Amino acid sequence: MITVIGLGFVGLTTALGFSEKGYHVYGFDIDQKKKDQLRNGKIPFYEPNLNEKLNKHLNKGFTITDDLQEAVINSEVIFLCVGTPSKTDGSADLGYILEAIKNVAGYIRKPEFKVLVVKSTIPPSTTSERITPYLENLGFNVGVEIGLTNNPEFLREGYAWDDFMNPDRIVIGQEDDKSGQIVETIYQTFNAPTYRVSLNTAEFIKYLSNTMLATLISFANEQSLIARSIGNIDIKNAFQVLHLDRRWSGAPANMSSYVFPGCGFGGYCLPKDTMALVSQSIKNSYTPELLTSTLKVNEAIKEFVVSDVERKVEKNENIGILGLAFKPNSNDIRDTPAKAIIQGLLQKGYTNIIAYDPMANEEFKEVNGFPIQYSPNLSSLLSMVNHVVILTAWDEFIKNEESIKKKNVFDYRYIYH
Repeated sequence: MITVIGLGFVGLTTALGFSEKGYHVYGFDIDQKKKDQLRNGKIPFYEPNLNEKLNKHLNKGFTITDDLQEAVINSEVIFLCVGTPSKTDGSADLGYILEAIKNVAGYIRKPEFKVLVVKSTIPPSTTSERITPYLENLGFNVGVEIGLTNNPEFLREGYAWDDFMNPDRIVIGQEDDKSGQIVETIYQTFNAPTYRVSLNTAEFIKYLSNTMLATLISFANEQSLIARSIGNIDIKNAFQVLHLDRRWSGAPANMSSYVFPGCGFGGYCLPKDTMALVSQSIKNSYTPELLTSTLKVNEAIKEFVVSDVERKVEKNENIGILGLAFKPNSNDIRDTPAKAIIQGLLQKGYTNIIAYDPMANEEFKEVNGFPIQYSPNLSSLLSMVNHVVILTAWDEFIKNEESIKKKNVFDYRYIYH
């Protein structure tokens, strides 16, 4: 048995989706008018397929109830799908979800173990820092007397039913394995890749998805403003041609490889062209804030790397730099992040820096003239250092994970799990 609290866009799709999979589902909402409408076989908003599925499962696999106590007592898992609207300061209003949790918790009788699943979109750290203490204040030992997970939704309006029934991924945030396993078991029949991660990670994945989309839209809009400021540019055609780039379909490099953290972009094209377009736009009386911020973040990430090393490594210790080219399988060191990072470490007083790159040692040494050592191979470098800073994601570094991880590793390319 499953209970879904909140029968809006997300909650109703969730309830009917689990009913379609053969579960008996209780649906509860504090809005009596909405419940009456649903009991009459009509949904209070437009979403393809839901009206049909409502009439298929209503009073069969799906029961709309006014008795929350009955629903909680008879359910092992309770999905919370209530609203988390924005406050005037932009923060999420958690009032509805905390009230729902309080109401549910009031009907749980120990030692019955029930799992609360937060499906509402909540900012990273909310479950661990707000909801867990809230439940503990209500008298529950979270993970022992009550289960708590979060399970972000990735439903698109107009495609919600298909997105729920055929998910591209299922994310379960957990602190204890028992709760995570119970929720994963419920989703087994969906045959989708399932990721059980920390509570904060699950919440972050949802915001990562939405803010990326928001950024892409704003990027396109800012580019249109730049084009208008310059003039005589066919904006629609320019974007349509952009969409023909093979990288959208994964060749020669998948676009997703660009949406992955590192220590800054380099090379000949990206820094130069971004700066040039900002400059040209400003000359035409438009300041592109997003592109300007892009350049600032590209500098900030390199400054972070230097500061992070400084916090954890003494000035007299040997530091190994793995990777000098701006990307693997290349000896191109133009605007490589390694230059600014090594320069920053030297300025901070680090004098025992040893660098190695499978292809770019000589090019980097000749162009920069830094007072550092260069190792002819990986094993030689590892024999001389206790700290390793990975700046380029070479396959050699990935294949030698075991040897490298014997050192204190700063993995700024996230090549290791």
